[in-house]
Amino acid sequence: MGFGLPLRGDLAGVEPYGAVMPPAAVRLNVNENPYAPPPQVRRELSDAVAHLAGELNRYPDQEFLALRGALAEYLGREADAPWLTARHMWAGNGSNEVMLHVFQAFGGPGRTAMSLDPTYSMYPHYARDTHTGWVTAPRRSDFRLDLPAALETIDSAKPSIVLLASPNNPTGTALQLDEVEALAQATLRPDGQAQAVVVIDEAYAEFRRPGTPSAVPLVAQYPHLAVTRTMSKAFAWAGVRLGYMAASAELTDALRLVRLPYHLSALTQAAGLVALRQADALLAAVAQLRQARDQLVRDLQRRINPATGRNLDVAESDANFVLFGRFADRHAMWEQMAGLGVAVRETGPDGWLRVSVGTPQDNAAFLTALDQAMEAQQPPAMSSTPPPTGGS
Repeated sequence: MGFGLPLRGDLAGVEPYGAVMPPAAVRLNVNENPYAPPPQVRRELSDAVAHLAGELNRYPDQEFLALRGALAEYLGREADAPWLTARHMWAGNGSNEVMLHVFQAFGGPGRTAMSLDPTYSMYPHYARDTHTGWVTAPRRSDFRLDLPAALETIDSAKPSIVLLASPNNPTGTALQLDEVEALAQATLRPDGQAQAVVVIDEAYAEFRRPGTPSAVPLVAQYPHLAVTRTMSKAFAWAGVRLGYMAASAELTDALRLVRLPYHLSALTQAAGLVALRQADALLAAVAQLRQARDQLVRDLQRRINPATGRNLDVAESDANFVLFGRFADRHAMWEQMAGLGVAVRETGPDGWLRVSVGTPQDNAAFLTALDQAMEAQQPPAMSSTPPPTGGS
């Protein structure tokens, strides 16, 4: 018998979060930008780190005001919100940490957080880690918001946090502004005080199709509304781990109560400033990835699953990934594709898989592996030749 540790009961038997990483040559399972930062960005980052090297004996700026100001300037332009200032911004080690701050400040024992199902599989972990209750409302069959169901859940569960992704992971589905406003209104009490904070997770917002809105402009009208973003996806800065939030100054001040001291290192802050100065260079591949995503949707929609004789189901996407299915045994499909050197993600509703948009070579390799995997999953045809009888 091993040595017993006083582990929390709710963590017993739980597996750590993370995507399974099979030894595949083509990695399309974690929604990374497949294009590395260009040389001029690497040079500027190297210079910034070299400049900091002599000051690393000192703690970083705990309020990271220079970074918050630069984030406000970028997001103000990108989302048509020129009124954003440093006080409206918050940041953390990935938007995961920002959302954990939200749960630490507004969740906790006796409180509940709410989302829609299916959605990002990390959200329930924030609730578990902060002893916050967790409820979901169902989505429509096309994965869009079922507004009556969402409003009914808000009314019955009385959550203190409403957390929705737009575009949603893993479905790629985006919210409309009137839907966000309806949720913001539903979380206000008759006296105008907020029953809940509403967080719209826009991690993939830069990939959205023309005409798909951002919720950032609504922050000016609703002090209990926050919008999170990340530099891990469109900015191709996943290794830096930097996410951020736009919200009222009152809300960002609340997050300062729960953050760890100096939670953003000087190196992270410097890397973020480099990325924002080089935003045009880092985001240069976004338009190409949008086009590749739309082509991937069309390619998947044309494919017929030999096991069913039907075209694949494909969710429309405003992100840099596509959800597709449905397979009787999606794990077998996942294993088959991994064996062919292509890693996709086994996530979302039963029967569905998710593929990130890669380079043209990546996408071609994925489609070839998918065709081969579907063919391998096809039941063997029944022979029309009767079995032999008798004989020696």
